Amino acid sequence: MKGYLVLSTGDIFEGEWFGSAEDCTGEVVFNTGMTGYQEVLSDPSYAGQMITFTYPLIGNYGINERDFESIKPACKALLVGDLCHQPSHYEAGYTLAEIAEQYGISVLSGIDTRAITHIVRTHGEVYGLLTTDKEKLAFFTPQPIKDVVPGVSVRQMQEYGEEADGPHIVLIDFGYKKSILHHLLDGGCRVTVVPYNVTYHQVVSIDPDGVFLSNGPGDPKDLMPQLSELKRIVESYPTMGICMGHQLISLMFGCDTERLPYGHRGSNHPVKDLHTGKVYVTSQNHGYVVKKDSLANTSLELTFINVNDKSVEGVRHKELPVFSVQFHPEAHAGPHDTGYLFNEFIQQCQVTGEKSYA
Repeated sequence: MKGYLVLSTGDIFEGEWFGSAEDCTGEVVFNTGMTGYQEVLSDPSYAGQMITFTYPLIGNYGINERDFESIKPACKALLVGDLCHQPSHYEAGYTLAEIAEQYGISVLSGIDTRAITHIVRTHGEVYGLLTTDKEKLAFFTPQPIKDVVPGVSVRQMQEYGEEADGPHIVLIDFGYKKSILHHLLDGGCRVTVVPYNVTYHQVVSIDPDGVFLSNGPGDPKDLMPQLSELKRIVESYPTMGICMGHQLISLMFGCDTERLPYGHRGSNHPVKDLHTGKVYVTSQNHGYVVKKDSLANTSLELTFINVNDKSVEGVRHKELPVFSVQFHPEAHAGPHDTGYLFNEFIQQCQVTGEKSYA
């Protein structure tokens, strides 16, 4: 079936449509990873977005049962150059087209993804409409994505690793990836996942040894009404944040955030540890970043920077046991260069877990 992608820039692309046959709209972004398309499509941080894969062949090793990062994909659509319908891998149980149909995701194949990527890099914030009806192409009105975290966060508390003898961690869910949970469980932690709008008193009643602020989609400033409650929590327990969690920690201690021209999405982003001088290759997925100049005169210090554009990649509180990073140390499907940060957090919780910071 023929399908059409019309961009807010006026550009139109024609391709083969698979998956959901319903029209959809979303922000158009691009991911530069050569592998990991299953993890990408199931990452809640892509909620409301149309993902352009810059690697030309997608779907060649199929979809398996264990590499999903969430129960249900939250992205709107996948834009690919060449969609493989006959994958080859011993764990493959489904094709990408079959999963797209099962979860109601639109896939447009056979289009020039390099041209789309160039448009996004040139214009920055770009929105798209996917449709099979040419008559609708002239009536597309871009709709910015707002307040998407409530749609991907858990509704009720969930407990994991009840028999673990390590620290008890509260994972605040803004759209967390399953790999974050697995890293904590592999570190011997007991984990309680709580909704994004959890209160300070609810966390106190759980009596954790540490708190983890997860990744998530959208603009961190959409969660400003929750910020004061989150700050009370973070000031009371050893805390680590990733991506959205990093941005929220920065906001609560007086920093500011801004939208990047076209975001960082892929598995090959170099970051530099300012303490050791070592450079790590990291996985990233975000459209917003902490303003570097806004760190001045706050209680946070810069720990990591992006080698390419010098943007903020990590901060640490000068007094409290609180730190965060913009990149993804869990990095499923890779790279795992910065996985040691989970060990640092767990050790921090073991050392300080019996103390009170309230």
